[in-house]
Amino acid sequence: MSKRLQRIKDHILSANQCSEMSASLPSPLTTHVLNTGHGIPAANMALSLHLLDSTSLAWKQLITGTTNEDGRFPGLITRDAFIPGTYKMRFETGQYWEGLGETCFYPYVEIVFTITDASQKFHIPLLLSRFSYSTYRGS
Repeated sequence: MSKRLQRIKDHILSANQCSEMSASLPSPLTTHVLNTGHGIPAANMALSLHLLDSTSLAWKQLITGTTNEDGRFPGLITRDAFIPGTYKMRFETGQYWEGLGETCFYPYVEIVFTITDASQKFHIPLLLSRFSYSTYRGS
């Protein structure tokens, strides 16, 4: 089997494992980081999730970790902990590119978003290259 086919097979198996994990421990907030410059998931990228305290206007860090081999972070937040408010996901893109032996323009990416209805599911992907990034609200 070619390396390319093996990578596709591994990606599908990893996605299925993430789906099975999500079914047992569903997170109302998910992310998926894709290295669009190389056409692969952004594995081992450090990220953190924060909630803005509306009184002090200070960010409270909720969780830190790294993306898995599929560029995902299963179990980002529990349904009970997910409340309406302003959130921030910070992705350590500079460290990620440095780990690949490359430089980048953006040392980190922060995506700030507001949740008004915490009963919904929110998916926030990050599409990334060394000199650009984009995101959108998925479901």
